[in-house]
Amino acid sequence: MFVCSCFGVTEAQVQQHAASGACTPRQIASACKAGTDCGSCVRRIQAILGRGTLPRRDLADRGGLVASSDAELLEEAA
Repeated sequence: MFVCSCFGVTEAQVQQHAASGACTPRQIASACKAGTDCGSCVRRIQAILGRGTLPRRDLADRGGLVASSDAELLEEAA
Protein backbone atom coordinates (compact mmCIF):
# COMPACT_ATOMS: atom_id res chain seq x y z
CA MET A 1 0.00 0.00 0.00
CA PHE A 2 1.27 3.47 -0.83
CA VAL A 3 2.00 5.77 2.08
CA CYS A 4 3.18 8.68 -0.05
CA SER A 5 1.45 9.02 -3.39
CA CYS A 6 3.54 12.06 -4.34
CA PHE A 7 6.74 9.97 -4.51
CA GLY A 8 5.29 6.45 -4.73
CA VAL A 9 6.65 5.33 -1.36
CA THR A 10 5.11 2.18 0.07
CA GLU A 11 4.53 1.15 3.65
CA ALA A 12 7.13 -1.61 3.18
CA GLN A 13 9.72 0.96 2.12
CA VAL A 14 9.03 3.10 5.20
CA GLN A 15 9.33 0.00 7.39
CA GLN A 16 12.66 -0.88 5.73
CA HIS A 17 14.03 2.60 6.43
CA ALA A 18 12.79 2.34 10.02
CA ALA A 19 14.49 -1.04 10.40
CA SER A 20 17.68 0.60 9.11
CA GLY A 21 17.53 3.17 11.90
CA ALA A 22 15.24 6.00 10.78
CA CYS A 23 13.12 6.87 13.81
CA THR A 24 11.50 10.18 12.84
CA PRO A 25 9.44 11.34 9.87
CA ARG A 26 12.28 13.73 9.02
CA GLN A 27 14.73 10.83 8.78
CA ILE A 28 12.28 8.91 6.60
CA ALA A 29 11.99 12.01 4.39
CA SER A 30 15.77 12.17 4.06
CA ALA A 31 15.85 8.54 3.01
CA CYS A 32 13.03 8.49 0.44
CA LYS A 33 11.39 11.96 0.20
CA ALA A 34 8.09 10.74 1.70
CA GLY A 35 6.38 13.63 3.48
CA THR A 36 8.30 16.39 1.72
CA ASP A 37 5.73 17.45 -0.88
CA CYS A 38 2.10 17.82 0.23
CA GLY A 39 2.70 16.42 3.73
CA SER A 40 -0.52 14.42 3.90
CA CYS A 41 1.40 11.21 4.63
CA VAL A 42 3.33 12.46 7.66
CA ARG A 43 0.75 11.21 10.18
CA ARG A 44 0.73 7.79 8.51
CA ILE A 45 4.55 7.71 8.67
CA GLN A 46 4.36 8.58 12.38
CA ALA A 47 1.92 5.70 12.89
CA ILE A 48 4.19 3.27 11.04
CA LEU A 49 7.13 4.39 13.14
CA GLY A 50 5.08 3.78 16.27
CA ARG A 51 6.01 7.12 17.79
CA GLY A 52 6.73 6.60 21.46
CA THR A 53 7.02 2.81 21.37
CA LEU A 54 10.84 2.84 21.54
CA PRO A 55 12.29 5.59 23.71
CA ARG A 56 15.11 7.38 21.95
CA ARG A 57 17.37 6.68 24.89
CA ASP A 58 17.00 2.94 24.25
CA LEU A 59 17.63 3.48 20.55
CA ALA A 60 20.79 5.46 21.27
CA ASP A 61 21.97 2.80 23.72
CA ARG A 62 21.53 0.18 21.00
CA GLY A 63 23.62 2.26 18.59
CA GLY A 64 20.67 3.45 16.50
CA LEU A 65 20.49 6.69 14.58
CA VAL A 66 19.56 9.72 16.65
CA ALA A 67 19.24 13.21 15.18
CA SER A 68 21.81 15.67 16.48
CA SER A 69 19.19 17.72 18.32
CA ASP A 70 17.95 14.53 19.99
CA ALA A 71 21.51 13.60 20.96
CA GLU A 72 21.93 16.98 22.63
CA LEU A 73 18.72 16.44 24.61
CA LEU A 74 19.92 13.01 25.67
CA GLU A 75 23.20 14.46 26.90
CA GLU A 76 21.37 17.10 28.91
CA ALA A 77 19.09 14.46 30.47
CA ALA A 78 22.01 12.22 31.48
